[in-house]
Amino acid sequence: MLIISVIMPIISISLNDKILKDMDKLQRELGFTGRSEVIRTALRMLLADKKEMEKLSGIIDGIMLIIHDDDHSEAFSKIRHNNQEIIQTQVHNHLQSHKCMEILILKGDAEKVKRLSRELQTNRNIEYSKLMIT
Repeated sequence: MLIISVIMPIISISLNDKILKDMDKLQRELGFTGRSEVIRTALRMLLADKKEMEKLSGIIDGIMLIIHDDDHSEAFSKIRHNNQEIIQTQVHNHLQSHKCMEILILKGDAEKVKRLSRELQTNRNIEYSKLMIT
């Protein structure tokens, strides 16, 4: 029997206690062999989303779901105002634990929608964002 060993570089990341606890729970519930496997799977999913996003062109319709702390409503509001030309409708709802959920109905140039999606995903004040193309 031939055993092939793959050497992978070791990296270090910082996670807050809540994310670490959630990751450990995910590992147990889904049967991952370790934390590294959870992170590798998450990165593969993010890379697949990026590839799909790169294919978008022309005028597109979509829905953006955003969750943020109530304390960060002003940060989200600035992003929303800078992207008014592609936002057709916005729904704002208060959730438990002082969180807000925003639903944006989008229509516009794919490049502008992609830019909005990237801006939300990389903003430290936004807890979650997901673009769904219709």
